Formats: sequence, structure tokens, C-alpha cells
Amino acid sequence: MRKRFGPKQLFSSAMVVMMLALAGCGGGQSTTDSGSSGTSGQTTQTGSEQPKDGGSLTVALSATPKTLDPIKYTAVYESNVMRNIADTLVVYNQDLSKIEPSLATEWKVSDDLKVYNFKLRDDVYFQPGKFQEGRKMTAEDVKYSLERSAKQSAMNRLRGVEKVEVVNEHEVALHLTAPNAAVLAALTDVGNVIVPREEVEGWGDDFGQHLVGTGPFTFDSWGKDDFIKVKRNDKYWGEKSHLDSVTFKFITDGNMMTNALRSGDIDIATDIKGQNRAIIEKDDKFSLLTTPGLSISYLGMNMKEGPTKDVKVREAMYSATDVAALIKGVYQWGGADQSFLPLPKGSWGYDPSLEADVPKYDPEKAKKLLAEAGYPNGFNTEIYVAQSRVPEATIFATQMKENLGINVEIKTVEWGTFSDIVSKGKAPLYIAGWTWYPDPDFFLFQMFHSKQIGALGNGYGFNNPEVDKLLDRATGETIDEQKRKELYQQALKLIVQERPRIELGNIDIVAGISKKVKGFNVKADSSIVIAGGGTNVWLDK
Repeated sequence: MRKRFGPKQLFSSAMVVMMLALAGCGGGQSTTDSGSSGTSGQTTQTGSEQPKDGGSLTVALSATPKTLDPIKYTAVYESNVMRNIADTLVVYNQDLSKIEPSLATEWKVSDDLKVYNFKLRDDVYFQPGKFQEGRKMTAEDVKYSLERSAKQSAMNRLRGVEKVEVVNEHEVALHLTAPNAAVLAALTDVGNVIVPREEVEGWGDDFGQHLVGTGPFTFDSWGKDDFIKVKRNDKYWGEKSHLDSVTFKFITDGNMMTNALRSGDIDIATDIKGQNRAIIEKDDKFSLLTTPGLSISYLGMNMKEGPTKDVKVREAMYSATDVAALIKGVYQWGGADQSFLPLPKGSWGYDPSLEADVPKYDPEKAKKLLAEAGYPNGFNTEIYVAQSRVPEATIFATQMKENLGINVEIKTVEWGTFSDIVSKGKAPLYIAGWTWYPDPDFFLFQMFHSKQIGALGNGYGFNNPEVDKLLDRATGETIDEQKRKELYQQALKLIVQERPRIELGNIDIVAGISKKVKGFNVKADSSIVIAGGGTNVWLDK
């Protein structure tokens, strides 16, 4: 059985900020009814009306996490584990249309958008670890965690924080170096979860293998290249999980993951693609859950080194890529549409009129451009991909050989290696995906601001001072969505003209699920939540 959900209109975090500023606080109750539905995009399995406690759930991830340290993580696979162990101050609701309380109960924003004041819950405890026994969380922990993120995050997930002031034991104020209308959305990111200083400093570099937080599950064990297991946190401040434990299993091969679901080895299969969609749809023991995602895939081209340093080469390669055929070939059973811009179509900053500026498939034009750039007979290059991106890379390499005489060697590497190579700007070509929030800042700043060179998002080395100014203005001058949108669209036009990458697909978020699993939701931002924030998955055995 397949269920498809159209997203509600996605509003910007800036609009949320404006409403909260007018209201004087960030109130509003979060939903806590387990198994509830009613918001677009939410999926709740039918079955017994009364949730059951107990049991162990197994969720398969399509890549192997490298770390669970919030300042070091770079992939959604890692965040899917982390989000169930640790909490942020605020969270998005199910359809990403509203920011709701979590560790913070309410908040106020100064008129100049430079101070964000948060009141904290007074009933939150850390999970017991090696270096503390499960003590109460205070404002000092929020200060420590957020300043750590602001100074050390590998992805610059909390930029522009001058300091975090402890107002009292249960209140903090974030002081920014410049106005930022996107701070609330940034604070929902799992890179900004609250952690205890004792555990971070006690474990040192190994903290990423022993995450301690305040979430519904506590870290239990990590089987290298195999699984991560978490157990229910009985001292969780929110609604306790119905499940005893959850195991996140790493299965990088899509066919093996589908087989594991059908054999009962796993309960939830993520990132379902290709013929496996049809296999799951036709099996009445499972459901295929899918929603249009705030998720895009793209092929980055190195702008600092090698032939692709020349914009003519980049445009030639784009013009020689039949993106429609590539997406149809990889997603012939559904799950994606062709992408044109470096924003998902669900983002409020998307501008369809700019699609006309994107190179069309034109092999003859591509050959002329490549010859003008000095490569009439093509050249040899490499493309780096994780295992799940091999199909896209294979079709692309075939098109480059046939249309331009370019020989593309496919380098398949595990996620940690991929992230390291791309972040350092050492990949001639690479295929990646990006999933974040409705606010364009979390796509365009992260992937095109010069400050992000050296981080995974800007692995191609994009550097345009005018784009930097526009992106800075979009968060620093106003909270008005329409005015911000105009600035982002100006930036988008400049970005597209430089051809830094080939846009591939707008990706659906898909999961195959056993019908004994109840209350599980697929979300447009790819996050996997098992308990907390209005979700509480259980097993109907």
C-alpha cells in the first residue's frame, strides 16, 4: 500500500519570528497525543486503537554514520540517530510550518533581531553517562552547548552568535553580532542540541561515539559499520517512549535493505528507490510512505582546480547532461522530479521564472563550449559518490563520454571519506544531496556563501562577493518574507549564471514500513523521530 501526502504551504521561520515578536513570546503548545494525525504529510498506521508498550524497533539507514557529536556531524544519517538522543531548544512541527517549544518553553526577539531570549523548562535531566550521573539541565548547559556550536561546528550551523548570556538558572539570551531572521530555524537543527560539558570534555574526541543528551532515548552501544542501539530514557521530560529500544541498522545497498524489511530483520527501511518501491507497494505486509521532500540532489563541479575551474567547461558539462533522462533512469519507479535550481520547490524562496536561465540539454552547443575552453577531445576526471549515488554517477559518466569525450572515473567511498574530500575541495566532481528547512538561508547560505568554503555545503568553492552581500542582507535587514524572497531570488540568478553545479532531482522522502509499526511519520526534511515532539511510535504485534 502506498500513501502519498501533499505538503501544506511551508512558511518561513522569519514569519514565525515576526508573529512571535508581535505576540511577545514564543508560546503555543506542542502536540503530545501519540498516534495523532491531521496535519498534511503526517502518516499514522491504522491498527489497534490503544498503543502498546514494549518491544524493540529496527530502523535501517542507507549510509553509515561517522559521528554523533553535534558539532562534527555532516549527514542526515547521523542526525536521524542524534535527534532521538538529544533535544534542541525549539523544534519544527510535523509539516514544517511552525516552530514549537521543546527545551525552551517560550521566547522573545528584540526589535533589532540581535537578541533572542529563551525561558527553559525546569524539569529536564541529562541521561546518565560516564562523567555525570544524570544531573539536571540548566542555563549553563545551554550556554556551553550553543557557544560550542557557534565556535566549532563543522557546518557553521549557528553562525553570528557573539555570546550566550545566562540570565538566571532557567533563562538565556543569545546575543548576535548581526541581525539574523533565521536563528529560530537554525536552533531546530540537531547540531544545536544541548549536551553536558562533563561528557564532552571527559570523552574528548570520542564524545561522538558516546553522545549524551536529554532526549527520549539514551545511547546504548555502537557496532562499528553495523548498528547503533538506543534504549528508552525513563527520566525523559516529555512523553515516555512506548518502545524499549531502537536499533539503527546500516544497510548501504538498497536491494539488501528491501530484502531485510521483507524478511523481518528490520521494521523500517529508509531512502527507498527504484524497483524496490514497487516491490514494497505490492506486498500487503508493508506500506510505502512518501511525501514531497525539502530535498535536492546535485552534481558539484570544482570551481578552484582542474578543467571545471573554467565556467565554459562547467556550462558544457551541464549542456551535455540529459538531466531528465538521468532522473527517469534512476527513478523510473517514481520518487523524484527534475530539479532546476539549488532550492527545493517546497521552499518559499523558489522562483520558477529562473528555470529559463538553466542550461538546456544541447550536446552540440556543449561540444563548441568545450572546444573554446581548450578541450576539443575531452579530458580525464573523477567523480566521488557514496554508494547510494552510483546509479546517477553511472548515467552521467556515460553521457559525458558519449557527448563530450570526457572520461569520468567513478570513485565510490564511504560517507566519512566523501565528506572529508568534498569539504576540502579535493573532489573534481561529486554528487550529493541537501535536505534542510523551508527557509532558503539553509540552502543558499550553506552552499554558496564564501564563509562556507571548507565546509561540506560549499565543496565546489563558490565565491561571489555580490552573492555574499545578498545572502547577508536576506537575514540581516528584514523579517518580511517577501522582501527576503526578493533578495534570495537576486542571489539565485547570480548563482545560476556561474554554473557551479548540475541540478539533478527534487527528491521525495520515502520509507518502507512494516504494518506492525504504528505512529511513524515521514517528514519533508528527512528527519526520523521515534518519540518526542508529538510522535510516539509503537509496535502492534
